[in-house]
This record gives sequence, structure tokens and C-alpha cells, in this order.
Amino acid sequence: QLQASGGGMVQAGGSLRLSCALSGRSLSSYTMAWFRQDPGKERELVATLRSNNIAYYVDSVKGRFTISRDNAKNTGYLQMSNLKPEDTAVYYCASSRSVILSELRYSRGYQYWGRGTLVTVSS
Repeated sequence: QLQASGGGMVQAGGSLRLSCALSGRSLSSYTMAWFRQDPGKERELVATLRSNNIAYYVDSVKGRFTISRDNAKNTGYLQMSNLKPEDTAVYYCASSRSVILSELRYSRGYQYWGRGTLVTVSS
């Protein structure tokens, strides 16, 4: 089970850190990822971190977001800096048994999902 937390409201240029706690399995054995979704839009990948610790970011967040994990705490993180109003969305954490990037770019590549946490960035 995945449990995401850390969302909230922040002004443009601010920072937030999202957390994703995993229970029942070892996070180190899985790829973990963060997706986000605006109402009426498809869920889109933000960043993914494979079990070999290779990270992938979509272009819109490169240089501003950092995905990481703490295996001892079985928790993943998304550090978001220099937030923009267009980052406003519900953010979801997910995990996958796959390490193939072409599969991991899409939500169908993930077997486990947490509930979303809302991030609102005001201008």
C-alpha cells in the first residue's frame, strides 16, 4: 500500500516536498514514480526512479524537481522547487516491477498506486 502526503498550497516560486510511504513491500525492489493529474486531463508522469536509482524527469520539471527514496524508511520523495501555477494538480505516487523506461512513461506501466495529494500553486 502506498500513502502519499505533503501536498498543500504554496505561492509561485515556493517549494514543497511530497512523501510516499510504502507498506508491505520493500521499496528498494521497485521502480517508484510520481504522476500528476489536472481535472479533465490524463494522468501524466512527472518523474520516475528505477530500482538502480536512475531517475527520469519530464522536461517541464527538469532542474526544479528531484525524486529520491530512503530505503531504510521505505519512503519515496518528490522535492519540488521554483513551483509554477501550471504545477497545480493532484499528485500520485506509484510503483512498478518494471525497469523499462518506455513502459514507465505511462500510468499503465505501474501496478500499485497511492491516493493523490493536492498541490496548488498560486500566482
